[in-house]
Amino acid sequence: MSAPKSKQARSVARLAAVQALYQMEVSGAGAETVIREFSEHRFDRDVPESEEGDTLAAADEAFFADLVRGVVARQGEIDNAIAKRLAAGWRLERIDATVRAMLRAGAYELAHRPDVPTEVAIDEYVELAKSFFEGPEPGFVNGALDAVAQDVRS
Repeated sequence: MSAPKSKQARSVARLAAVQALYQMEVSGAGAETVIREFSEHRFDRDVPESEEGDTLAAADEAFFADLVRGVVARQGEIDNAIAKRLAAGWRLERIDATVRAMLRAGAYELAHRPDVPTEVAIDEYVELAKSFFEGPEPGFVNGALDAVAQDVRS
C-alpha cells in the first residue's frame, strides 16, 4: 500500500512545485520563502479525508523542495533545454506562466532526477496540464518534455 501512497505524494508534490514556481514568478518571492510557506500553510499533515480547502495533504515535501530549489538553481540550463526544443520563433517568455512552470519542473526532473522514469515525469506533467487547461497545452507539454527527455536522457 505504501507504493500508491508514495506515488500520490509525489503527484501532490509536483502540483505544489508548479504552484510554487508560478507564485515565485508572479510575486518575485524567493525559493526558501515559498518552500517555507507551503510547508507551514499549504501542506497539512492532518487533513480529514472529507475536508476541502487550500491545503495539499500527503505531499512528498522533500521531493517538492528539491523540485523548487533545483529549478531555481539550474533555471538557465533548464530554460535553454526547453527553448532549444520550441518551434522556430517561439520564446519561453511567450508561453503561459503555468505551462512554463510545468515545463521547468518537468525538465528539471528529466535532467536531474534519474530516479524518476522518463515516462512517469512526462505523464505526470501532462496530467497536471490537463487539470489546468482544456486546449492544446497538455499536448504541448507532452511534446516539449518528450523532446527535452531525448536530449538529456539519451
